[in-house]
Amino acid sequence: MVYDALPKDPVMLLSFINTQLRDTYASFDDFADAFGLDAEATAATLAAIDYIYDPSVNQFV
Repeated sequence: MVYDALPKDPVMLLSFINTQLRDTYASFDDFADAFGLDAEATAATLAAIDYIYDPSVNQFV
């Protein structure tokens, strides 16, 4: 299932993803699979605002 209602603004997207990672998903890959996202493209969007995924804390930091 592709989730079409993800925030378009990168900062709002960051907040949404980190909340989901904290509350529901064990990894970013699990989150991306559940939402039907291209994990690399989504990570690149967040890298553009200087956030990278840190698997040790399961958050974009």
